Amino acid sequence: MADTIRTVDYYYVTVPDKPGEGARVLAALRDAGVNLLAYSGFPAARRSQLDFVPADAAAFRAVAKGLKLKVTGPKRAFLVDGADRVGAVADILGKLADARINVTAMDAVCAGGGRWGAILWVAPKDVKKTAALLGTA
Repeated sequence: MADTIRTVDYYYVTVPDKPGEGARVLAALRDAGVNLLAYSGFPAARRSQLDFVPADAAAFRAVAKGLKLKVTGPKRAFLVDGADRVGAVADILGKLADARINVTAMDAVCAGGGRWGAILWVAPKDVKKTAALLGTA
């Protein structure tokens, strides 16, 4: 089975880098019924950046507004899923390297049940080229 790769909108917020901030935001999204296709959180300049790929952008933005969070986006990323196999990530990164596209970041996981998934970011100037190269849905 081939990988499914799609271009998605993502949004990010910054919060204080302290225990419980991610849990607070994620709990509010959960309580409002906002489904996330992907989430990533990491430290950024003495704060934390939380990246979200919501299934419903309007619902996500409404919750973020209620939490008084400054939302940046939408920006573009790539969401990947497929049958788990040796070298799945290497294959995608190899295609991008051959095309001289620099990957800003990538998070990949084995999802169990023989599946894997990833979220991949490139510079805004490379989004169209990456989409064409990877044959996004």
